[in-house]
Amino acid sequence: MLTTVEKILFTLLALASAYAAYRAADRIIRIIRRGTGSLATDHFGSRLRAGLSVFVTQRTVLKRRLWPSIAHAFIAWGFTYYLLVNVGDGLQAFFSGFVFLGTDLIGNLYRLIADLLTVGVLVGMASMLLRRLVKGQHIFGFNKNTLLHPKAAFGIKRDSLIVGLFILFHVGSRFLGESTQIAQRGSLLCVGCRVGDPWQPFATFLSQIWSVPHETLIFFQHFFFWCALGSILLFVPYFLYSKHIHIFFAPLNFMLKPRRKSMGELSKINFDDESLTQFGAAKLEHLSQPQLMDAYACIMCNRCQDVCPANHTGKVLSPSALEINKRYQINQEGAKLAAGKESEVSLLDFAISAEAVWACTTCGACVEVCPVNNEPMRDILDIRRNLVLMDNQFPPQLQPAFRGMERTGNPWNISPESRMDWAKGLSVPTIEQNPEPDILWWVGCAPSTDARAQKTAQSFAKILNAAGVNFAVLGKNERCTGDSARRAGNEALFFELATGNVEMLNEIAPKRIVTTCPHCLHTLSNEYPAFGGNYTVIHHTQLIEELYALGKLKPYEAARADVTFHDPCYLGRHNQVYDAPRNVLHSTGASITELPRHRNNSFCCGAGGAQMWKEEEHGRERVSANRFAEAMATGKDTLAVGCPFCMVMLTDAAKAAKSEMQVKDVAEIVAEQL
Repeated sequence: MLTTVEKILFTLLALASAYAAYRAADRIIRIIRRGTGSLATDHFGSRLRAGLSVFVTQRTVLKRRLWPSIAHAFIAWGFTYYLLVNVGDGLQAFFSGFVFLGTDLIGNLYRLIADLLTVGVLVGMASMLLRRLVKGQHIFGFNKNTLLHPKAAFGIKRDSLIVGLFILFHVGSRFLGESTQIAQRGSLLCVGCRVGDPWQPFATFLSQIWSVPHETLIFFQHFFFWCALGSILLFVPYFLYSKHIHIFFAPLNFMLKPRRKSMGELSKINFDDESLTQFGAAKLEHLSQPQLMDAYACIMCNRCQDVCPANHTGKVLSPSALEINKRYQINQEGAKLAAGKESEVSLLDFAISAEAVWACTTCGACVEVCPVNNEPMRDILDIRRNLVLMDNQFPPQLQPAFRGMERTGNPWNISPESRMDWAKGLSVPTIEQNPEPDILWWVGCAPSTDARAQKTAQSFAKILNAAGVNFAVLGKNERCTGDSARRAGNEALFFELATGNVEMLNEIAPKRIVTTCPHCLHTLSNEYPAFGGNYTVIHHTQLIEELYALGKLKPYEAARADVTFHDPCYLGRHNQVYDAPRNVLHSTGASITELPRHRNNSFCCGAGGAQMWKEEEHGRERVSANRFAEAMATGKDTLAVGCPFCMVMLTDAAKAAKSEMQVKDVAEIVAEQL
C-alpha cells in the first residue's frame, strides 16, 4: 500500500522512535536499580502466570468502581491487542497483497476481535475522559494541605488528557482506515456500492459514510494509516514518561514483588551488621527497587486515598499523592539518578510531609485496594524508620511507650511482676506450672494491663477452662512482641524484643500459640520467622471456633439478633481471618448485621501503626469516631470486636458519643453463655 517514499520515511521514523524508546527504557531500568535490594525472580514461571492472570482478568481493577473499571478493562485489553494490530497493519502496508494472519478462521477471528475491541476502547476512553471532566475534582482531588509535587497538580490533568486523546486519535484513525479499506471493495464496482466484511461488523457499518471515488478512498487510507501508525511512533517516547506506562509495570509489579506471608510483613534490619550506615528511607535511592517500581506502576486512580482512614477523616495523608509525587520527582531527577548521583532532596520535601507520615495507621487498606499492587504503606514505614533511627525524630507521645517496652517489656510501663494480676481468682497456669501445654496462650500487653482489655483475657480464660483445654501462659516472662515499636519505626527496639522473645519461645517449643491480639498474631506468625522463630499461631476466635466444632463448647440455641462485627485490620486484611469470628458469633445465636465497610473493606479503628500511643493528627474527626458512627447506624446494641486495640478505641468513641451501644470482644459474648 505504501509508496517507496512513504516506506523510507516510515522506516526512519520507526528507527528514531525505537532509539528514543530504548534510551527512555534504559534510564528507567537504571533508576530502578538505584533502589536497595532487588526484584524477586524466584519461581519465575508461576510469577509470570500470576502477572498475566491479573492483567487478562483485570480482577484487581474490577473489585471496585464497577462501571469505570469495565471501561478501563476494555481500554487495557484493546490497547494491548493493538500491539499485535499495529504490527499487522505495518506489515500489510509494506507488503502489497499481504493479509496478516491470512483469510481463514484464525485471520477472521483476529479481525473480529480487533473490530470489537476498537469500539470497546473508543467507548471506554470517551467515558473515562468525560468522567474525569465531570467528576474530576471529586474523584481525583486531594485534601487541602496534602503535599503535592509542584508539577503534579497540572501534570496529572495534562498527562491524562494527552494519553486519553492519543488513544482516541490512534484507535479512531485505525478504525476509520479500516472502514476505507472495506469501502474500497464496493467502490471498484461503483461509487457508494457496499461490500461489507462480516468479521468486522462495526468497521463495515462505518464504511457507509464513504460515498467518494475509489482514488479518494485510497488517499484517505494512506492518511489514516499515518494518523494511526505515525502517531504511535511519535507517542512511544512520551509514553515511557507518562502514567500510561503502568500498562506494562502493573503486571511486572505482580511478577517481581517479594512474596510475603502478610502484606504487613517488613524486612529485617540486622543490627549486628556493622557495615550498615543507612536505616530506613530518607531519599529516593534509599527505597527498595520494588518501591521505586511502584511509582511507574501507579495509575493515579486515587483508590488508595478513598479507603485511607486518615485521609477519609480529613488528615493530610494521601497514599496516592505519595506515589504520584515519587513519579514526578523521578522524572525531574531521572538523569541524575540514572547516572548514579545522589538525589538532591529528601522524601519529606516532595513525597510526603512528616505530619502525613505519622498519620498512617498501617491498616493495609491502600495495599489491598490497589489495582497494580503498589504498597505505599511500606514507603511510610521506611520513612518512619529513618526518622527514628537516623534523626531521632518522632512524636513525643511515643517516648513513654518506647521506654516502657524497653524497661518493663510493655508500652503501659507496668512491672512484669504485675503482669498476671488480671488472672487473680482464675485458673490460669503458667509455663512453669504446666511445661507441656497443648496451647501456649500469648496473652499480650493490652489484655494483661489495660483495665478494659483485661475483661477479654478473663473471658477467654473461662472459655479455655470450660472446654478443658490444656494451656499455659508465660506470666511475668512474657514481653511485648514489639509490634508498636516496629510500626513506629523503632526497629532497634523491635530487634531487641524480637530476638529475646524468639530465644525464649524456641526453648519452650510450643505446639501452638493462641493470642487475643491480632497485632501479636501478626508479629509472632509473620515477622518472627526472619529471626528464627517459626510457630503455628492462631487467633482466639479461631481456637473458639475449633472448640465449638469439637463439641467442647455447646452452641447457644436462643436467637440474639443484636450484634454487628468490626473486622480488625490486622486480623482481616493483614492475616485473612474473616470467617472464624463470625462463625463463633453465629454459634452464640447471633444473627450478624454486617457494617457497610466490612471484611477486606473494613474501616480502621485508628489504633494501628502505633497510633494507640500518640495523639491523632489534625483532621475533621477521629478515625474511631467515624467507625463507631457507622456501627451505631446499624441500630444494634452490641459491637463485637476481636482486638484489644479496637476495644479501647471504639469504647472511647462510644463514651465520646454518649452511646448505649456496648463494645465487646467475641470472647466476652461467648463467656456470657457459659
